[in-house]
Amino acid sequence: MAAASPSPPATGRHALPVADFPDVRRYAAQVARRRGRDLGLTVVLFALAAIAGLFGPRLFGALIDDVQRGSTAGHVDVIVALIALFLVLQTVLTRYAQLAAGRFGEGVLAELRENFVGRVLELPLSVVERAGSGDLLSRSSRDVDALSKAARFGVPTTLVAIITTVLTVLALALVSPWAMVPLLVIVPPIWVVLRWYLKRAPAGYLAEGARYADLTDGLTETVDGARTIEALGLQRRRLERTDEDIRRQYAAERYTLYLRCVFWPTAESCYIVPVALTLLLGGLGYVHGWFSLGQVTAATLYMQQIMGPIDEMLAWADELQVGGASLARLLGVAGVPADRQASGARPDGEDLEAADVRYSYVPGREVLHGVALSVRAGERLAMVGPSGAGKSTLGRLLAGIHGPTAGSVAVGGVPLVELPLGDLRGQVALVNQEHHVFAGTIRENLVLPRPDATDAHIRDALSAVDALAWVEALPQGLQTPVGAEGHTLSPAQAQQLALARLVLADPHTLVLDEATSLIDPRAARHLERSLAAVLEGRTVIAIAHRLHTAHDADRVAVVENGMIAELGSHEELVATGGAYAGLWESWHGRGSATSDR
Repeated sequence: MAAASPSPPATGRHALPVADFPDVRRYAAQVARRRGRDLGLTVVLFALAAIAGLFGPRLFGALIDDVQRGSTAGHVDVIVALIALFLVLQTVLTRYAQLAAGRFGEGVLAELRENFVGRVLELPLSVVERAGSGDLLSRSSRDVDALSKAARFGVPTTLVAIITTVLTVLALALVSPWAMVPLLVIVPPIWVVLRWYLKRAPAGYLAEGARYADLTDGLTETVDGARTIEALGLQRRRLERTDEDIRRQYAAERYTLYLRCVFWPTAESCYIVPVALTLLLGGLGYVHGWFSLGQVTAATLYMQQIMGPIDEMLAWADELQVGGASLARLLGVAGVPADRQASGARPDGEDLEAADVRYSYVPGREVLHGVALSVRAGERLAMVGPSGAGKSTLGRLLAGIHGPTAGSVAVGGVPLVELPLGDLRGQVALVNQEHHVFAGTIRENLVLPRPDATDAHIRDALSAVDALAWVEALPQGLQTPVGAEGHTLSPAQAQQLALARLVLADPHTLVLDEATSLIDPRAARHLERSLAAVLEGRTVIAIAHRLHTAHDADRVAVVENGMIAELGSHEELVATGGAYAGLWESWHGRGSATSDR
């Protein structure tokens, strides 16, 4: 063992919570109770298989003693037939035991995956954004894969090993009490090294998972923002971040490798000793007439037989530690506190009211400073302002994506954070620049907010966003597979699908965060005019970078430095000669006529 053992690396930067190991054990116990029938069948079948396997060495030892004393060929044939029978029985029982173990493991894994997906979908978006996509991605991929191996193979194999070991030890005791002595010799060193390993492994594997999440998060950010990084000359900074993440990941994996390098050689060296001692003590006992040759043979065969299960238990001890750490990370998602609490109150009307709204992504650094805004039902409000002014943040608060740090955002007198998510999305919906195309058909992508929508409803929604022509031109129309390994959609087409989903969702208030930014200006202008007819009578809050959107709105809110600097109609704000007038003059003189053509 090394003179100075390295310390486990620290956890992730802004990682999602990790469940405590007592919580992991409680969850495992709950799963065992819920799936007690499958678990019980697995244990019984493996126990029967282990019992069947114990008859062979005992019968073989008895056969040797019988042959020494003199036995008939018929008796020998009967013993050999019994040995063969028990071997066949053990094989059959093991096969069905492994099937039962597979069903148990797959059932546990399926239940955990479903629970994990449900918890992820309930996570507050602000928490996900703060943690970064890498942490969530590593949990849903690497941790699920690690747990899959442990649930499907590790748990059943460990159960088999435990059952087989216990029964084989009992069989050894029945052969002769002396046969237990060699086994007792290896227990102290294995127990010491196992305790040493188990004390350090959980923290080591949790740190390894956190480091992998950081590395994944950094690489994802670099790839997604490659153009921005190049434009701002941040290549060296991103390379330094990646190098640091790799260094930390290397340190985490080196620590767990150090644990295995201490654990495995010590455990492996203990396997040969019991068999050698059994042969030595058995030989001495046979020479002095204390034991029969059959007893020595049976004891030696049992000792060899017991080393297999012990080896499997120790081998899977490492995998189970990895699986336990992965389970703790998966269960930890449930530890994220909810950012809303349904009060049961029903909105009285559709007016949207923001009162003294403040918001901070990081404590002590406000992004919004006491914003007050009233949006009447059916009104079209445009929000404009420089990048980083807080427009998108305010839009997300008005859509109920985040709850304000202070103040309130309410619809019909009820704060958005007090509405259940299902009711909230029926009241207010957000469409921004980020659109995901799910693996499936175009139709399946569109009906997510309204599963009962007919093809006629879908075509009307596509027509409203100028997407019907290109959808019908696809090889299979609405049934064309898209997403992973399907037909590739352009960013503009993905954006149109998101807008069509919005039309089908039919909320009374819409927050559009530069929702047409990926479409060329002429097409965007035509699309917005088409949407205007569909959105007639609804409340629309449009965060815009093209000022013709503000020109068409009932009112315009100019956001600067996290506050509403100006509020009024287009004509009023132009007449005042303030910030909006300057924006309009600059934009209009630069080529608004071209975008309006």
